[in-house]
Amino acid sequence: MVYHRGMSYTVNQLSKLAGVSVRTLHYYDEIGLLKPDAIRPNGYRQYGDQAMFKLQQILFYRELDLSLEDIKAMIGRPDFDAVAALEAHRLSLQGRVKRLERLIQTVDDTLLHMKGLKEMSPKQLFAALSDEEQEQYAKEAEQMYDPAIVKESNRRYKSLSAAEKSRIADEGNAAYAAIVAAIPFGPVSPQAQAGVELWRKQMDYFWTPKMEQLLALAEMYSADPRFKANFDQIDPRLAEFMKEAVGEYVKRKA
Repeated sequence: MVYHRGMSYTVNQLSKLAGVSVRTLHYYDEIGLLKPDAIRPNGYRQYGDQAMFKLQQILFYRELDLSLEDIKAMIGRPDFDAVAALEAHRLSLQGRVKRLERLIQTVDDTLLHMKGLKEMSPKQLFAALSDEEQEQYAKEAEQMYDPAIVKESNRRYKSLSAAEKSRIADEGNAAYAAIVAAIPFGPVSPQAQAGVELWRKQMDYFWTPKMEQLLALAEMYSADPRFKANFDQIDPRLAEFMKEAVGEYVKRKA
């Protein structure tokens, strides 16, 4: 990563530049998430360009609702690739934009319908909001796994607010984006395994799968045409890469 400006910032300057409080920067320093490059004799913290770019990464991950603990583990890795991380952020944001575009289209169509300019079926009214696909996946999952666990998982999902569902979806997008960014490094790379770990942790909102269930999920992503089509929209290489990366993850956990 090239840092070319050679600028130096006080904690107050960095606070104003990034739009975060001085208290937040102090806290990031205390927990070892973002250390200043130097501390002056008068005790003032001094941040360089590298710290500025690192703070940008932190704020991107916070926007995706990742915990500070997870962020610290990711960006603190010796092999952390800032360029790959930015590419992953871009993919995640693109996923969010696509969802917003679908919602906007539904709003526009509904307005036309209410003005008598376009006919919409009841199903179309809720096309961008429906849990129908989730229900279908749940029914199929009951045939593959313990029905009691699947029903409880589905119950938890239904109990979430729209905002909570959106946040969890964003976290899922962040995990997949991290895995896509790791493709050039291979399925056994630290980058790929960190992405799989994010993916697995996200499941804890609903259930904690066994290792063989993780393998079955990854296999289904590649074998089921519907899942494969969804993954191909993110990256045509993702489904197969997920299968290999998850296989390595399970092997290491065994």
